[in-house]
Amino acid sequence: MIYAGLIFAGLAALLHVYIWVMESLTWTSARTRATFGITEEEAVATKELAFNQGFYNLFLAVVTAVGLVLGAFEYYDAGLALIFAGVGSMLAAALVLLASSPDKARAAITQGTLPLIAIVLIGLHLAL
Repeated sequence: MIYAGLIFAGLAALLHVYIWVMESLTWTSARTRATFGITEEEAVATKELAFNQGFYNLFLAVVTAVGLVLGAFEYYDAGLALIFAGVGSMLAAALVLLASSPDKARAAITQGTLPLIAIVLIGLHLAL
Protein backbone atom coordinates (compact mmCIF):
# COMPACT_ATOMS: atom_id res chain seq x y z
CA MET A 1 0.00 0.00 0.00
CA ILE A 2 2.87 2.38 0.78
CA TYR A 3 4.34 1.95 -2.69
CA ALA A 4 1.03 2.75 -4.35
CA GLY A 5 0.76 5.88 -2.19
CA LEU A 6 4.28 6.93 -3.14
CA ILE A 7 3.50 6.38 -6.83
CA PHE A 8 0.41 8.59 -6.54
CA ALA A 9 2.45 11.24 -4.71
CA GLY A 10 4.98 11.14 -7.57
CA LEU A 11 2.21 11.42 -10.15
CA ALA A 12 0.75 14.39 -8.25
CA ALA A 13 4.17 16.05 -8.30
CA LEU A 14 4.49 15.47 -12.05
CA LEU A 15 1.02 16.92 -12.64
CA HIS A 16 1.99 20.03 -10.69
CA VAL A 17 5.17 20.40 -12.73
CA TYR A 18 2.96 20.32 -15.83
CA ILE A 19 0.69 22.97 -14.29
CA TRP A 20 3.80 25.07 -13.62
CA VAL A 21 4.79 24.78 -17.29
CA MET A 22 1.35 25.93 -18.40
CA GLU A 23 1.03 28.79 -15.92
CA SER A 24 4.61 30.07 -15.96
CA LEU A 25 5.93 29.23 -19.41
CA THR A 26 3.08 28.77 -21.90
CA TRP A 27 0.29 30.87 -20.35
CA THR A 28 -0.49 32.87 -23.50
CA SER A 29 -0.31 29.92 -25.92
CA ALA A 30 -3.51 28.82 -27.62
CA ARG A 31 -3.40 25.34 -26.04
CA THR A 32 -2.94 26.64 -22.49
CA ARG A 33 -5.62 29.30 -22.98
CA ALA A 34 -8.01 26.59 -24.15
CA THR A 35 -7.14 24.42 -21.14
CA PHE A 36 -7.92 27.28 -18.75
CA GLY A 37 -10.83 28.63 -20.80
CA ILE A 38 -9.46 32.16 -21.15
CA THR A 39 -9.14 34.56 -24.05
CA GLU A 40 -5.89 35.91 -25.40
CA GLU A 41 -6.65 39.27 -23.80
CA GLU A 42 -7.28 37.65 -20.41
CA ALA A 43 -4.05 35.64 -20.72
CA VAL A 44 -2.02 38.75 -21.48
CA ALA A 45 -3.65 40.67 -18.62
CA THR A 46 -3.02 37.87 -16.10
CA LYS A 47 0.37 36.66 -17.35
CA GLU A 48 2.34 38.02 -14.37
CA LEU A 49 -0.14 36.59 -11.87
CA ALA A 50 -0.14 33.18 -13.59
CA PHE A 51 3.68 33.17 -13.69
CA ASN A 52 3.80 33.61 -9.92
CA GLN A 53 1.03 31.07 -9.28
CA GLY A 54 2.80 28.53 -11.45
CA PHE A 55 5.81 28.65 -9.18
CA TYR A 56 3.64 27.78 -6.18
CA ASN A 57 2.70 24.60 -8.04
CA LEU A 58 6.35 23.90 -8.85
CA PHE A 59 7.36 24.35 -5.20
CA LEU A 60 4.68 21.87 -4.07
CA ALA A 61 6.02 19.38 -6.60
CA VAL A 62 9.60 19.94 -5.42
CA VAL A 63 8.66 19.44 -1.75
CA THR A 64 6.94 16.18 -2.65
CA ALA A 65 9.83 15.02 -4.83
CA VAL A 66 12.39 15.78 -2.12
CA GLY A 67 10.26 13.74 0.28
CA LEU A 68 10.27 10.83 -2.15
CA VAL A 69 14.05 11.03 -2.54
CA LEU A 70 14.63 11.24 1.22
CA GLY A 71 12.39 8.23 1.72
CA ALA A 72 14.37 6.29 -0.88
CA PHE A 73 17.54 7.00 1.12
CA GLU A 74 15.91 5.65 4.28
CA TYR A 75 15.07 9.00 5.88
CA TYR A 76 11.48 7.79 6.18
CA ASP A 77 10.15 10.22 8.77
CA ALA A 78 11.49 13.33 7.05
CA GLY A 79 10.49 11.96 3.66
CA LEU A 80 6.92 11.23 4.71
CA ALA A 81 6.63 14.62 6.42
CA LEU A 82 7.62 16.38 3.20
CA ILE A 83 5.37 14.17 1.09
CA PHE A 84 2.42 14.94 3.35
CA ALA A 85 3.27 18.66 3.30
CA GLY A 86 3.43 18.63 -0.50
CA VAL A 87 0.39 16.54 -1.36
CA GLY A 88 -1.59 17.97 1.55
CA SER A 89 -1.03 21.47 0.20
CA MET A 90 -1.95 20.31 -3.29
CA LEU A 91 -5.21 18.88 -1.97
CA ALA A 92 -5.91 22.01 0.08
CA ALA A 93 -5.35 24.20 -2.99
CA ALA A 94 -7.78 22.04 -4.97
CA LEU A 95 -10.39 22.43 -2.24
CA VAL A 96 -9.89 26.20 -2.19
CA LEU A 97 -10.33 26.29 -5.97
CA LEU A 98 -13.50 24.21 -5.72
CA ALA A 99 -14.95 26.37 -2.92
CA SER A 100 -14.04 29.71 -4.49
CA SER A 101 -14.83 28.84 -8.12
CA PRO A 102 -17.40 26.05 -8.38
CA ASP A 103 -17.41 26.52 -12.16
CA LYS A 104 -13.83 25.16 -12.12
CA ALA A 105 -14.83 21.91 -10.40
CA ARG A 106 -13.25 19.80 -13.16
CA ALA A 107 -9.88 21.52 -12.68
CA ALA A 108 -10.15 21.21 -8.90
CA ILE A 109 -10.92 17.49 -9.15
CA THR A 110 -8.06 16.97 -11.60
CA GLN A 111 -5.69 18.86 -9.30
CA GLY A 112 -6.83 17.15 -6.11
CA THR A 113 -7.46 13.50 -6.99
CA LEU A 114 -3.87 12.25 -7.12
CA PRO A 115 -2.85 13.96 -3.86
CA LEU A 116 -5.99 12.66 -2.13
CA ILE A 117 -5.26 9.09 -3.19
CA ALA A 118 -1.65 9.45 -2.02
CA ILE A 119 -2.75 10.77 1.37
CA VAL A 120 -5.30 7.99 1.85
CA LEU A 121 -2.94 5.18 0.84
CA ILE A 122 0.05 6.42 2.83
CA GLY A 123 -2.20 7.23 5.78
CA LEU A 124 -3.68 3.72 5.72
CA HIS A 125 -0.20 2.24 5.61
CA LEU A 126 0.84 4.25 8.65
CA ALA A 127 -2.36 3.38 10.53
CA LEU A 128 -2.03 -0.37 10.00
